[in-house]
Amino acid sequence: MRNVRVFDGVSGQAQDGMDVLVEGSHIVGVSSSPVAGSDGAFEVDGQGRFLMPGLSDAHVHLMGNANSMVEFLQGPTGALYGNTIAEAKRMLLRGFTTVRDMGGDTAPVKSLIDRGVFEGPRIFPSQAMISQTSGHADFAFVYDTPEEFGGKPSRTEDIHFTRVADGVPRVLAAVREQLRQGASQIKLTLGGGAASMYDPLNTLQYTPDEIKAAVQAASDYGTYVATHVYTPAGIARAIDAGVASIEHGHLADEETVKRIADAGVWLSMQPFAEADHHYPDPVRAAKNTEICEGTNQVYEWARKYAVKTAWGTDLLLEPQSAPRQSEMAARLGEFYSNAEALKMLTSGNAALFELAGERNTYRGGKLGVIAEGGWADMILVDGDPLQDISLIGDPDTNFKMIIKGGAVVKNDL
Repeated sequence: MRNVRVFDGVSGQAQDGMDVLVEGSHIVGVSSSPVAGSDGAFEVDGQGRFLMPGLSDAHVHLMGNANSMVEFLQGPTGALYGNTIAEAKRMLLRGFTTVRDMGGDTAPVKSLIDRGVFEGPRIFPSQAMISQTSGHADFAFVYDTPEEFGGKPSRTEDIHFTRVADGVPRVLAAVREQLRQGASQIKLTLGGGAASMYDPLNTLQYTPDEIKAAVQAASDYGTYVATHVYTPAGIARAIDAGVASIEHGHLADEETVKRIADAGVWLSMQPFAEADHHYPDPVRAAKNTEICEGTNQVYEWARKYAVKTAWGTDLLLEPQSAPRQSEMAARLGEFYSNAEALKMLTSGNAALFELAGERNTYRGGKLGVIAEGGWADMILVDGDPLQDISLIGDPDTNFKMIIKGGAVVKNDL
């Protein structure tokens, strides 16, 4: 690609008049001087446009994004996966070339995408969200008998969206089950949430011994545990048990955010606004409001204490809201400078993904950067997101070319 303004994902600024050479699936050269490709190479004149790494999302639910609760509970299983594959392509066409899936049976979808059978982003699957009975990922009906007392798994467990496990032995088995199924990292739910029916936000879920067991089982496989949790008490318990990533954290106080920084733990936040999710009952709607009201303050403290912060969306069970992913990426500019936001959306998230160690199947290249040896995942933008980050909120109009692994998946030039 010739004559582009390159934002490399790391430096925080862009360089004009650059050439980028791609061979196969990787970037092999980035230069201010003309680079020579092989005979017959496909050449693109960027005409001075902005070239950036592909976007990433550290907290998606591909299956949850693509299907409603009714579809989860009553729809044919094949349709659930069909909808997931379709959403994966739409997500790629929004410019998201890598995502970390935080709950859902996406390892088979990842395999199909990686083999080139379908189009979609690179996926770091967590497989089923692991929850205690009555916890955030317990989607059984209130009248269902828990498995511990001889009941059957819920529908969401049957389709590997969730796994309910109580006590150290079952937690160990649940973690190992997800690793067997292809999880890159483990997702544990340690507190209440807006989408769940039985748990107020202030609940503490899983005992310290249960959490430590999950961390040990993940560590034995060279990977880590990420935890859904909002409150100071829940975050403290997670840090004490050795988790590597706090998912959400919107109700944290300043002391807790400082502790996250001091412990070197990641904070995987989402810039939630109330309109991102819709709940039919007043209890869950009130929980959603409380979570959203904490967003601004926690971001402020995270910047103050230089917390390792990742960005994600956590859109769930409302397929019509899936395109908000782009809007939420642009919204990150309300809390960070445009350069800081773009770095988080590219190389920043990638640093979190790399905690998966050898469970990361994309170790053959660097993610989130435009640099020699990086995966050739790139977006050619009409306009400069460093000056106007709202451009990434409208990928249909402003993303003129999207490349993943050296293959052009969109070309509007």
